[in-house]
Amino acid sequence: MTWGTELWDQFENLDKHTQWGIDFLERYAKFVKERLEIEQTYAKQLRNLVKKYCPKRSKDDEPRFSSCMSFYSILNELNDYAGQREVVAEEMGHNVYGELMRYSQDLKSERKHHLQEGRKAQQYLDQCWKHMDNSKKKFERECKEAEKSQMSYDRLDNDINATKSEVEKAKSQLYLRTHSADESKNEYAAQLQNFNGEQWKHFNVSIPQIFKNLQDMDERRTVKLGETYRSFAEVERRVVPIISKCLEGMVTAAKAVDQRKDSAIVVESFKSGFEPPGDFPFEDYSQNLSRTGSDNTISTPKNEGVVKPDPKHSISKVAKNKLWLFGKKPKAPSLEDFSHLPPEQRRKRLQARIDELSKELQKEVDQRDALNKMKDVYEKNPQMGDPQSLQPKISETMCNMEKLRSEIHKNESWLSEVEGKVSTRGDRRPSADVNHHTPHGRESPEGSYTDDPSQEHRSPPHQPDPRQAHQPDPRQAHQPDEFDDEFDNDDPLPVLGHCKALYSFDGQNEGTLLMKEDDVLYIIEEDKGDGWTRARKQSGEEGYVPTSYVEIAMENNSKGS
Repeated sequence: MTWGTELWDQFENLDKHTQWGIDFLERYAKFVKERLEIEQTYAKQLRNLVKKYCPKRSKDDEPRFSSCMSFYSILNELNDYAGQREVVAEEMGHNVYGELMRYSQDLKSERKHHLQEGRKAQQYLDQCWKHMDNSKKKFERECKEAEKSQMSYDRLDNDINATKSEVEKAKSQLYLRTHSADESKNEYAAQLQNFNGEQWKHFNVSIPQIFKNLQDMDERRTVKLGETYRSFAEVERRVVPIISKCLEGMVTAAKAVDQRKDSAIVVESFKSGFEPPGDFPFEDYSQNLSRTGSDNTISTPKNEGVVKPDPKHSISKVAKNKLWLFGKKPKAPSLEDFSHLPPEQRRKRLQARIDELSKELQKEVDQRDALNKMKDVYEKNPQMGDPQSLQPKISETMCNMEKLRSEIHKNESWLSEVEGKVSTRGDRRPSADVNHHTPHGRESPEGSYTDDPSQEHRSPPHQPDPRQAHQPDPRQAHQPDEFDDEFDNDDPLPVLGHCKALYSFDGQNEGTLLMKEDDVLYIIEEDKGDGWTRARKQSGEEGYVPTSYVEIAMENNSKGS
């Protein structure tokens, strides 16, 4: 079904329809433009939101809690998500909106051309009809004049009073009018034949072809709309896998939240290393008061039930220590050796300073080596430079190295002092490791609650490392010959008690014993103050385990001995 045959007389309606089609296409293009502007605004707002909540401090100053790290991961994923929304907006603008606007301009030009051809054909047909109509009217006029001449001649020919000249004149006039009528007739016939031919050609060739071109143009417009609809959806579909990865990253970040790890970080960050204060003794100031028998009070026998004030536990002494459990902590001036801090915090600050100084020392060492190499090159090739010009810089570097070594030595001495105090505490609890998993059945890494009321409160300790001077090492707990002799002795040592493993221990070092959580071992040698206990498995395998990793239950006879 074509427009040329079915709609041969609907030129004006086709003109309106094709204009509506182009207007609709531009309306859809406007919709796409507003949609991509929404995407751009959405992406911009997301990026501003991410920027607003991203940490503005350095990574070292940011909290290490898993909840914070997961939130920052979610912000990164959201930033990537915003980038995908920008990709959607960009591709919509290029592949859909831009394409529609270019196609709309082409359609307007093509439509204008086809309509101009149709109007030209209609104008030519109108001209042919006008010529035919003029020739028809002329033929009609000539015929009427010829009839009048005929009637005038017949009247004069029958009139006996008319002269011969009058009759001849009327006859000549009739001849002229008849000849003119014949010529007009021939012209009218020719014009009519020409008009009929042009009209047939107009409605059977020209107009069908023009309308067919308009139909093809309109159908291409419809197809183009369908393609842009598909492109509109494909733009979204192409970013769906990446958006899904962003959402999966958010879910992964949510799963990475570890409440036990965060609790361990809190302990690691704020643990002071001090022991809780002991009970205050009763200080009796009434000993020097004389009491009479008439007093209704029962006098306290002398030297009975009276606790003398102990200068070690005086209120002023304790108040000088840690009494800010629930109050505001008093401010103390910052000292170079961090002695104003609690032991555990002091140890961490000193260790961090030593690490920083070590890095600076390594930089100076590298600079010294580089300067020496350059000096050697200058000595071998004097044309490249004067080796003596490097000597001041080398001397300055050596001086800096000596200063840094002195600072490291000073801080290491302070660290050794702190670690010595920490290691002599009664429970010998090492600092908590935030990366170490806490045992099941406890609310916090510091052991604020345990399933067993008799169990000692402990924090998850570091696994001993012989390379660290402040960690106990079973190879250093005894002399080598004694250590070998103890394990080479054929006579097994007596069992002093048993212990239960609170944590797993890999036992990779020489002389240590591998154990898993909840393993029960026999104690064959108590801790001698170095942080290690010698134990034996039921299989007979012996070795040292960290004392802080086990819960010890000694036999009664061994406790009393």
